[in-house]
Parts: sequence; structure tokens; C-alpha cells
Amino acid sequence: MTDNTNDAGPPAAAEAPLPADIEALSYEEAREQLVGVVSKLEAGGTSLEDSLALWERGEALARRCEEWLEGARKRLAAARKVN
Repeated sequence: MTDNTNDAGPPAAAEAPLPADIEALSYEEAREQLVGVVSKLEAGGTSLEDSLALWERGEALARRCEEWLEGARKRLAAARKVN
């Protein structure tokens, strides 16, 4: 087992809450928006400020996707225990 206490950032639970517009997204919506953000960043041509804003939104969208996936994992684990 590894100790993650010295990783680059705080654990997800200590992060700021997601913006309300991202919190309300389904997994599919968040993933679709994340793909769009990545495409814009890869295409380049945006200012540094716009790129940073896109990056931050992408990070929030990725967190939302992870929340959905973690919820699905927990539901599957609970269903396995019931059966």
C-alpha cells in the first residue's frame, strides 16, 4: 500500500466545491464538455488567460466525471453484496 499524503495536491475531499453548472451535469454531459475543452486547448490560438480558464473548467469537468464513476462503483459494490 502506498502513502499518498505527499502527492502534488490535496485529496479531492479538500478541494473547493464544483461550480453549480458543472455539479448539475450528467456524466455524459460532463464528458462531452470535457472533450470540447480538450479540443480547444489542443487547437491552441487562445490567450494565456483563456487557456487557464479552459484548463480549470476541464479539471472541474474531470472531477465531475470521476464523481459519477465513483458513485457507479459504489452502487455496483453494494449490488454485489446484496446478491
